Amino acid sequence: MRQIGLFFGSFNPIHLGHTQLAQTIYEQVGLDEIWFVVSPHNPLKDASILITEQQRLHMVELAIADMSHIKACDIEFSMPKPSYTINTLRSLQSKFPDTRFYLIIGTDNLSNFTKWKDYQTILADYSIITYPRQGDDIKKIQLQYPQVRFVEAPFLPISSTDIRNSISQHTDTAQQWLNPRVLNYIKENYLYQ
Repeated sequence: MRQIGLFFGSFNPIHLGHTQLAQTIYEQVGLDEIWFVVSPHNPLKDASILITEQQRLHMVELAIADMSHIKACDIEFSMPKPSYTINTLRSLQSKFPDTRFYLIIGTDNLSNFTKWKDYQTILADYSIITYPRQGDDIKKIQLQYPQVRFVEAPFLPISSTDIRNSISQHTDTAQQWLNPRVLNYIKENYLYQ
């Protein structure tokens, strides 16, 4: 049975923190692959700041071009919006019945997990891998969710929001956190200006 980690996100844009984290989890957990599931619209986020889903998917593909064990997944593009994780998990499980899927989320998401649609079903039916986010009380979260596997991962002080702000303000902060192919794509298409 294949074991696939699902790393959901807007990836607006994808940055080195995402790919380094995926690589760390891949190595620590021993998964067969990790899929970056590009979400057209996270119901807990403002959709007005998103560039198109196709542009975000293409940036993911550019960022992982050298990583054969990491794939881009666009399953949510053809699903009703906003995107609910439980629906995507069920859809993937029906398409790939011989695969065990692991949901990869940060501790910040676990802090808000009770706001997720059918979160009890996700906890009961799927394995969850979580990584630390700055400012979260890891011990408290571990006690609240003992069934979740916690991995040690470096905290990288960057976010997609920081990168978008850097680009819009014409500073060079973003450059060090973006794959060069992604950075070139952003520049060539005047994204986040």
